[in-house]
Amino acid sequence: MDENTIGTKLIEAAIEVHRELGPGLLESVYEAALAYELKQMGLHVERQVPVSLN
Repeated sequence: MDENTIGTKLIEAAIEVHRELGPGLLESVYEAALAYELKQMGLHVERQVPVSLN
């Protein structure tokens, strides 16, 4: 899967989460919902992965 396809799926999932949940919830709720939507679309998702800045 190329970057454009992944990006398109990400935007679609984010719009769906926003449409379903609306504004005003905790960031962690949106994070969980977005991860769920992306998994439903067949993408591999990892949450809160540490990133080394070395």
